[in-house]
Amino acid sequence: MDTSVHESFQGLGLSEAMLQDLSKAGFTAPTPIQAQAIPPALAGRDVIGCAQTGTGKTAAFAIPMIERLAALPKGQPQALILAPTRELALQILATIEKLGRGRRISATVIMGGADMQAQVRGLRQQPDILVATPSRLLDHMWNGTINLAPIKILVLDEADRMLDMGFAPQINQILDALPVERQTLLFSATLPGDLTRLVQASVNNPVRVMVSPSATTADGVTQALHHTTHDSKADLLVSLLGQEQETVLVFTRTKHRADKLGRVLGREGHKVAVLHGDRSLSQRKAALEGFKRGAFRILVATDIAARGIDVANIGHVINFDLPNCPEDYVHRIGRTARMKTTGRATSFVTSEDGQQLRAIEQLLGHAVPVAAGSARPVSDPRAQGRPAHRPARPAQGRPAGFRERRPVGHGAHRPAHPTQSASGN
Repeated sequence: MDTSVHESFQGLGLSEAMLQDLSKAGFTAPTPIQAQAIPPALAGRDVIGCAQTGTGKTAAFAIPMIERLAALPKGQPQALILAPTRELALQILATIEKLGRGRRISATVIMGGADMQAQVRGLRQQPDILVATPSRLLDHMWNGTINLAPIKILVLDEADRMLDMGFAPQINQILDALPVERQTLLFSATLPGDLTRLVQASVNNPVRVMVSPSATTADGVTQALHHTTHDSKADLLVSLLGQEQETVLVFTRTKHRADKLGRVLGREGHKVAVLHGDRSLSQRKAALEGFKRGAFRILVATDIAARGIDVANIGHVINFDLPNCPEDYVHRIGRTARMKTTGRATSFVTSEDGQQLRAIEQLLGHAVPVAAGSARPVSDPRAQGRPAHRPARPAQGRPAGFRERRPVGHGAHRPAHPTQSASGN
């Protein structure tokens, strides 16, 4: 593969119609992940892409997918994009709608929280691409309204997050219903070991595009941590918010804490919205759209927002709670400093957070600086307890819940009835 970075989209072998749509959508030059992933994907190769959050991974798979589908007969969905959250699914749909106009490629979204019958009506329009969250896709497969046998292109977007959210059984059933002869594209900001094993079970001789090492953060993010206590976190947050006027994304570990914090900030006079999996789809859309438009200066969210928010110019990401999974730290702070801009990421750390902090710093390869004015406690949380680690994964073979591909010819059967899973669907 030619790993040189193209300075324009004209050198990537794209059609004139696609080039015009890219120009209309404001795409002036390919990012490194786009320049390196589009040519092999256009050629039909399987691709594994790893790049920092905010570097254009969605367009890196959407552009070649649209170009390839434009050359195929129409009449049924022939591409499937799996995403872990509704917000990310809607973001992908919006990208396809912008870039697919000139090639007359259409898409529909299949996700939880929305009217099933409305989705069935969308399927009757015979879209070229399905953008789906795993559990709702399985609901349609069980009802007989979606058959994956004609799918020729599969995209797994943020597959590591899908595993972390407990979607392994659902992904297993979906992979089992897909044809073996297909193109598979996988893009993520991190490639942990369990995802590597999934890749080995689902791709064929892939081209690997590693623009930056897994878990690399954007150069424009200034990281800092504040030592505090559980009881002092809310006061610290209010104090920090009063010192700035930037757009702020605040992450909490639980839905209950997000709701409570939203109420606290609202009483302080801040324009704030709350986003998590227990909110209705209309509430989630209103929160995200209001945050994008500037109606809300602050968005308080759980990790559902770490992979599904594409909002320009978020100035500050605050980890009110550290994430349980160290890779989620990278995704959280990747919401700021997108596309070569700058931003800040601040984390609140208590004496109980030693394991999470050590795991994050081990993943990053360096310590997170202590914020000015935040005195390191006599007993540093990083010195407490044993080294942190993620839950044990199988040392060899595939992750729990995954099977090898079945022989050619399967794919028309219905899956076992899906069980309910994480709230992202």
